[in-house]
Amino acid sequence: MIRLSQEDLQIIRTHAESTYPDECCGIILGYLANEGKTVVEVIPTENAWNTEAASEFPGERTTESKRRQYAIAPEVMLKTQKQARDRSLNIIGIFHSHPDHPAIPSKCDRLYAWHGYSYIIVSVQNGKAGELKSWSLDDRYQFQAEEIKNIK
Repeated sequence: MIRLSQEDLQIIRTHAESTYPDECCGIILGYLANEGKTVVEVIPTENAWNTEAASEFPGERTTESKRRQYAIAPEVMLKTQKQARDRSLNIIGIFHSHPDHPAIPSKCDRLYAWHGYSYIIVSVQNGKAGELKSWSLDDRYQFQAEEIKNIK
Protein backbone atom coordinates (compact mmCIF):
# COMPACT_ATOMS: atom_id res chain seq x y z
CA MET A 1 0.00 0.00 0.00
CA ILE A 2 1.07 3.57 -0.67
CA ARG A 3 -0.39 6.41 1.35
CA LEU A 4 -0.49 9.96 0.02
CA SER A 5 -2.52 13.14 0.33
CA GLN A 6 -5.06 14.62 -2.06
CA GLU A 7 -2.61 17.49 -2.53
CA ASP A 8 0.10 15.06 -3.70
CA LEU A 9 -2.35 13.40 -6.08
CA GLN A 10 -3.30 16.82 -7.47
CA ILE A 11 0.36 17.73 -8.04
CA ILE A 12 0.78 14.54 -10.10
CA ARG A 13 -2.39 15.17 -12.11
CA THR A 14 -1.52 18.84 -12.76
CA HIS A 15 1.99 17.95 -13.90
CA ALA A 16 0.61 15.26 -16.22
CA GLU A 17 -1.85 17.69 -17.80
CA SER A 18 0.81 20.41 -18.18
CA THR A 19 3.14 18.16 -20.20
CA TYR A 20 0.47 16.56 -22.40
CA PRO A 21 0.83 15.18 -25.08
CA ASP A 22 4.25 14.18 -23.72
CA GLU A 23 4.75 11.92 -20.73
CA CYS A 24 5.45 13.62 -17.42
CA CYS A 25 7.59 12.17 -14.68
CA GLY A 26 8.63 12.83 -11.13
CA ILE A 27 10.07 11.46 -7.93
CA ILE A 28 8.18 10.33 -4.83
CA LEU A 29 9.81 10.88 -1.42
CA GLY A 30 8.67 9.29 1.80
CA TYR A 31 9.33 6.45 4.17
CA LEU A 32 8.62 2.78 4.60
CA ALA A 33 6.69 1.38 7.56
CA ASN A 34 4.93 -1.85 8.45
CA GLU A 35 1.68 -0.58 6.92
CA GLY A 36 3.36 0.32 3.62
CA LYS A 37 4.86 3.42 2.08
CA THR A 38 3.93 6.93 3.17
CA VAL A 39 4.52 9.81 0.78
CA VAL A 40 5.93 13.02 2.22
CA GLU A 41 6.53 14.87 -1.05
CA VAL A 42 6.10 14.43 -4.80
CA ILE A 43 8.60 16.27 -6.97
CA PRO A 44 7.70 16.92 -10.62
CA THR A 45 10.75 16.68 -12.86
CA GLU A 46 11.52 17.39 -16.48
CA ASN A 47 11.16 14.51 -18.90
CA ALA A 48 14.80 14.19 -19.95
CA TRP A 49 14.16 11.56 -22.62
CA ASN A 50 16.21 12.34 -25.71
CA THR A 51 18.51 10.60 -28.16
CA GLU A 52 21.31 10.49 -25.59
CA ALA A 53 19.00 8.99 -22.95
CA ALA A 54 17.77 6.48 -25.51
CA SER A 55 21.31 5.23 -26.11
CA GLU A 56 21.49 4.18 -22.43
CA PHE A 57 18.46 1.89 -22.86
CA PRO A 58 18.92 -0.79 -25.50
CA GLY A 59 15.80 -2.18 -27.06
CA GLU A 60 13.22 -1.57 -29.71
CA ARG A 61 11.74 1.58 -28.14
CA THR A 62 14.88 3.70 -28.07
CA THR A 63 13.71 5.87 -30.94
CA GLU A 64 10.39 6.71 -29.29
CA SER A 65 9.73 10.31 -28.34
CA LYS A 66 8.71 11.82 -25.02
CA ARG A 67 5.13 10.97 -25.99
CA ARG A 68 5.79 7.32 -25.19
CA GLN A 69 8.92 7.42 -23.03
CA TYR A 70 10.26 9.21 -20.00
CA ALA A 71 13.58 9.56 -18.22
CA ILE A 72 14.63 11.42 -15.11
CA ALA A 73 18.11 12.85 -15.52
CA PRO A 74 20.65 10.95 -13.39
CA GLU A 75 21.92 14.17 -11.82
CA VAL A 76 18.35 15.02 -10.73
CA MET A 77 17.94 11.57 -9.15
CA LEU A 78 21.27 11.89 -7.34
CA LYS A 79 20.57 15.41 -6.08
CA THR A 80 17.09 14.39 -4.90
CA GLN A 81 18.46 11.28 -3.20
CA LYS A 82 20.99 13.39 -1.27
CA GLN A 83 18.33 15.93 -0.26
CA ALA A 84 16.02 13.12 0.85
CA ARG A 85 18.76 11.54 2.95
CA ASP A 86 19.39 14.91 4.64
CA ARG A 87 15.69 14.90 5.65
CA SER A 88 15.76 11.22 6.75
CA LEU A 89 13.57 10.28 3.79
CA ASN A 90 13.96 7.89 0.87
CA ILE A 91 13.00 7.86 -2.76
CA ILE A 92 10.10 5.41 -2.56
CA GLY A 93 8.80 5.70 -6.08
CA ILE A 94 8.43 7.34 -9.45
CA PHE A 95 5.36 8.75 -11.14
CA HIS A 96 4.70 9.27 -14.82
CA SER A 97 1.83 9.69 -17.23
CA HIS A 98 0.47 7.68 -20.13
CA PRO A 99 -0.89 10.15 -22.69
CA ASP A 100 -3.99 8.70 -24.36
CA HIS A 101 -3.28 5.26 -22.87
CA PRO A 102 -4.46 3.44 -19.72
CA ALA A 103 -2.70 3.70 -16.35
CA ILE A 104 -1.24 0.23 -16.83
CA PRO A 105 2.53 -0.37 -16.97
CA SER A 106 4.00 -0.94 -20.39
CA LYS A 107 6.58 -3.58 -21.24
CA CYS A 108 9.18 -0.82 -21.18
CA ASP A 109 7.98 0.39 -17.75
CA ARG A 110 8.60 -3.11 -16.40
CA LEU A 111 11.95 -3.45 -18.12
CA TYR A 112 13.41 -0.43 -16.33
CA ALA A 113 11.57 -0.64 -13.00
CA TRP A 114 13.34 -1.15 -9.68
CA HIS A 115 12.23 -3.48 -6.90
CA GLY A 116 10.95 -1.69 -3.82
CA TYR A 117 9.69 1.38 -5.68
CA SER A 118 6.07 2.32 -6.26
CA TYR A 119 5.22 3.37 -9.79
CA ILE A 120 2.25 5.70 -9.97
CA ILE A 121 0.85 6.04 -13.49
CA VAL A 122 -1.81 8.56 -14.45
CA SER A 123 -3.73 8.21 -17.69
CA VAL A 124 -4.18 11.50 -19.54
CA GLN A 125 -6.93 11.39 -22.16
CA ASN A 126 -7.12 14.38 -24.52
CA GLY A 127 -5.20 16.54 -22.05
CA LYS A 128 -7.29 15.66 -18.98
CA ALA A 129 -5.84 13.52 -16.16
CA GLY A 130 -8.02 10.53 -15.40
CA GLU A 131 -7.39 7.13 -13.88
CA LEU A 132 -4.40 6.95 -11.53
CA LYS A 133 -2.95 3.65 -10.31
CA SER A 134 0.08 2.52 -8.37
CA TRP A 135 2.15 -0.55 -9.18
CA SER A 136 5.10 -2.40 -7.65
CA LEU A 137 7.20 -5.34 -8.79
CA ASP A 138 6.73 -8.77 -7.24
CA ASP A 139 9.43 -11.43 -6.80
CA ARG A 140 8.84 -12.65 -10.37
CA TYR A 141 9.54 -9.13 -11.70
CA GLN A 142 5.89 -8.63 -12.66
CA PHE A 143 3.89 -5.53 -11.79
CA GLN A 144 1.17 -5.94 -9.19
CA ALA A 145 -1.45 -3.31 -8.41
CA GLU A 146 -0.73 -1.44 -5.19
CA GLU A 147 -3.50 0.00 -3.06
CA ILE A 148 -3.56 3.81 -2.86
CA LYS A 149 -4.79 5.19 0.44
CA ASN A 150 -5.52 8.88 0.87
CA ILE A 151 -4.18 10.58 3.98
CA LYS A 152 -5.13 13.98 5.34
